[in-house]
Amino acid sequence: MKMLKKLLCAAGLLAMLSAQAQECPQLLSPQPGAVDVPVTTTISWEGIVGVPGYSLSLGTTPGDNDILNVFVGPATSHTPTLGLPETTQIYATITLFFFNQPNIVCDSFVFTTEDVTTPPPCTQLQSPANGATNVPVASNIRWNNSPTATGYRISLGTTPGGVELVDNLDLMNALLFDPPADLDPDTVYYVRITPYNENGDNGPCEEYSFTTGPLATLPGCTTMVSPANGAFNVSLSPQLEWNPVAGADGYRVSIGSTPLQNDVLDGVSLDTNRTDVLNFEPNSVYFIRIVPFNEAGEALDCTQESFSTILGCGPYFEALTGELIDLHPEVTFPESVGICLDNPANTVSATDTADGYRWYVIESPGRERLLATGPDFEIPGEGTYRHEIFNVYQGPAGEFECSSSREFTAVSSEAAMIRDTDVRLGAGVIRIEVLVSGTGNYEFALGDAAGPYQDSNVFSGLPLDSYRIFVRDKNGCGISEVLVEPDLTAEGFPNFFTPNGDGRNDRWQFIVPESGINPVREISVFDRYGNLVARVDPQSEGWDGTRLGSPLPASDYWYRAVDNQGGVVTGHFTLKR
Repeated sequence: MKMLKKLLCAAGLLAMLSAQAQECPQLLSPQPGAVDVPVTTTISWEGIVGVPGYSLSLGTTPGDNDILNVFVGPATSHTPTLGLPETTQIYATITLFFFNQPNIVCDSFVFTTEDVTTPPPCTQLQSPANGATNVPVASNIRWNNSPTATGYRISLGTTPGGVELVDNLDLMNALLFDPPADLDPDTVYYVRITPYNENGDNGPCEEYSFTTGPLATLPGCTTMVSPANGAFNVSLSPQLEWNPVAGADGYRVSIGSTPLQNDVLDGVSLDTNRTDVLNFEPNSVYFIRIVPFNEAGEALDCTQESFSTILGCGPYFEALTGELIDLHPEVTFPESVGICLDNPANTVSATDTADGYRWYVIESPGRERLLATGPDFEIPGEGTYRHEIFNVYQGPAGEFECSSSREFTAVSSEAAMIRDTDVRLGAGVIRIEVLVSGTGNYEFALGDAAGPYQDSNVFSGLPLDSYRIFVRDKNGCGISEVLVEPDLTAEGFPNFFTPNGDGRNDRWQFIVPESGINPVREISVFDRYGNLVARVDPQSEGWDGTRLGSPLPASDYWYRAVDNQGGVVTGHFTLKR
């Protein structure tokens, strides 16, 4: 085992890891204090990292559950099966469920429901299905909830419209009717369900029918043997086993991560009282229902059981310290890497330290193939890949891996080709735009190949000076550079002037840019022999072509200008007469 591998202790796990205090979630819907909330609303709340499950209680006083009390597993929403009572101030309480420490009961949120002013719609028969045949004689009758209903009445007979068995019986707010005796075999039954509330009903509702099968004995329900109902710290690959049932031909197995969702197994038929080994997620609650069946039908009203798996990689809250434990390693590998066009081989390396590394190519959605292990990977070509890193830990059940991964794309890339630079002078400052071409994704730095780099190819507000600019391919395929030396003589210093007294171009002076800010501090003018002939105040009208009051001859003259940052600009111009 490498030294990097951690040992998980039974009493407390990794106190050195980053901690996060346990927090209670905020109610998302309905908003706390909301009024006129629909009675059909779904209660939803924020998920909290490290919390494996939630319970939701609804009551008419804070913390009470006289309306509803349900465990929803890791789900962060729940729609009450029977809806909510109207014109009622309701307190919603969320409880955080933990495997390894006491549950946390959060403060209650309050909201008020609407006043329902119309009768409820009719409902539909759920079981037996309308028109079903060979229905077991011991069957119960179930129907769907009708929004805004506060109760249901049922009629049952053996002829259309018949009520000789049950005549408009008020079942209150129930969604099931258990006949007082078994139904007769090989008989057609007619059933009508009428929802109602304080505003009345929308009857007459549709009448449904079904036909019973021959007299037969249904199997009874079973219970879990391993893991037992309510068990925790269940391994991730257990073999599920339940008590065999006499007279059962097989068992329908449903397993879900929430009480209402069979996302692991959905009614899978097995002819034995055990399953093959399944792979579960750690730190999770699973809900299982086993329904025995035979030629007479399925066992009736079998209960749902549950168990929870080992804590594993997390995230979960450590029982003694309350710290949030997450053993998944952090992945910092980039989401895009370059295949450099001028390299025959393109090798990338893992950016994180771990016990192991895997590199996959994603061939199509949901399909991938392992290409390499180890920290280095030679990319075979453009495409989408997945980089996985993992650490190995020792737990009560033996070694286990905690992994993290990052999908990344490999794209063709190359070092930038600098085509040109656009340099513009301002008031004592310059703006430089770097124009590049090439197959790559580029970033730009000023003065230092190590950066910092920016995505923009424009540098503005720079003091008047020369600059070296670096262009780096983000995919690691090289750095290009260019030296920018601005030619100040092309901006602001006239090439000639004509001091002939005609009122046009009679003086030579630096032309102030449109900003109105003069970057020039002083100007000196020399003749062709290097003799100083004039000093020009940048704030004056300019030089009139004389020295000590005497006109100088037409000729070329030289200037030396000093800017406000101490930079020196030199050049020449022509005096014409």
